[in-house]
Amino acid sequence: MTRKAAIIGGGVIGGGWAARFLLNGWNVSVFDPDPEAERKIGEVMANARRALPALSDVPMPPEGKMTFHDSITDAVQGAEYIQESVSERLDLKHRVFSQIQQVAHGVPIGSSTSGFKPSELQEGAADPSVIFVAHPFNPVYLLPLAEVVPSAKSSPQVIEHAKQILREIGMFPLHVRKEIDAHIADRFLEAVWREALWLVKDGVATTEEIDEAIRMGFGLRWGQMGLFETYRVAGGEAGMKHFMAQFGPALKWPWTKLMDVPEFNDELVDLIAGQSDAQSGHHTIRELERIRDGNLVGFLRVLKDRDWGAGRVLKDHDKLLAAKLPSPPKAKPMVMAQMQVLPSWIDYNGHMTESRYLFAGSETCDNFLRLIGAGMDYVAAGHSYYTAESHIRHLGEAKLGDRLTGSIQVLAIDDKRLHTFMWIKKGEEVIATIEQMLLHVDMKAGKSAPAAPEVLAKLRPLAEAHAKLPRPEGAGRFTGQRK
Repeated sequence: MTRKAAIIGGGVIGGGWAARFLLNGWNVSVFDPDPEAERKIGEVMANARRALPALSDVPMPPEGKMTFHDSITDAVQGAEYIQESVSERLDLKHRVFSQIQQVAHGVPIGSSTSGFKPSELQEGAADPSVIFVAHPFNPVYLLPLAEVVPSAKSSPQVIEHAKQILREIGMFPLHVRKEIDAHIADRFLEAVWREALWLVKDGVATTEEIDEAIRMGFGLRWGQMGLFETYRVAGGEAGMKHFMAQFGPALKWPWTKLMDVPEFNDELVDLIAGQSDAQSGHHTIRELERIRDGNLVGFLRVLKDRDWGAGRVLKDHDKLLAAKLPSPPKAKPMVMAQMQVLPSWIDYNGHMTESRYLFAGSETCDNFLRLIGAGMDYVAAGHSYYTAESHIRHLGEAKLGDRLTGSIQVLAIDDKRLHTFMWIKKGEEVIATIEQMLLHVDMKAGKSAPAAPEVLAKLRPLAEAHAKLPRPEGAGRFTGQRK
């Protein structure tokens, strides 16, 4: 049975939540009184469909169904999880929670609030134990962080259930141990924002120069290592104590005006807005979103390749999705990979570069090896299949954004060898075939060896089923052979 999430408030954040749940296979019901809500969320969904699947190396689940409702009580009927993302007005949030709890009893209600404490949200609620903060970051459908903040009245069981739901849709629930105004992340952002206002007001830097300082320098470090780990590395071999001893006295220097807030008047607003228009006004908001999404996909894919930071969350999510996939049929070639042509895959002609055809084959083969029990745990134990020979045929072209699938057929096996044939397709068009001979190796001994019995036990039935299939066109060809 498909699970259901209810989204109350369909702005930028609510639309991001809707996309995150929907693309992870949940049905989503939305309430927002804005007559343009369906159009606006549709535009967010279009961007999310381009971006989120590009982060996954296994097939995403079938997309859920989205419905729009005229009342909060209709929207939350039958929901397993409810996310409130209305305007930052405490009285409005209290009215929303009251309406939700008229019909939804015991259901987790997360609030996207960036500032209110959960104890404030729970005031006057029929059941305060299920209301908590689940504060995300834009774009919600790409960034994994959700600050989960309970209060003393929160049910520990509800909080743990909510955190598990967030993990299941690919998010990283950061459990904030003590409620505080603005939680954790926004307190950092507020400090940086205040200092940035002073730098602009005093003529030290423009909005663009401040953004360059962040995105060209420490922003990239923070994105994969955070604050304390970055400073620990800065301390060198002597570590964090050395860093603290070296830079601690700087805390007394008059570097920052954080405790001295500039007057927030029309002059400052006009100054900031004017510089921002000059910096970015030549792009529409949707264009900026797509630029942002493309950059984040590339950044997160790099982190994923290195199994680091947010990339590790993506890998864990892939494992969760893969565990839910139905067993592939044995009597036909098996689809083992779904991919999207990313900006880094493109050559100077605008086509997918040669190396990425082999990469697509490698992804297909790696997923097959995981299927038969020869994945990274097997490699860590000292055994692996090594590619001894590859023959690739380039039969078609792929361009930026194209969706590709990789399928595999087992041609032959013995205890030490695995002979496979793979198709890389764009829709129904075969753009490449790759024939490979893999040799099983005992890495500690440095020589070929029979595969483990449990691997062969999974491989042999597949090989027997595939032996009944027609031999693929192109199997056994050699380089330069005429058609």
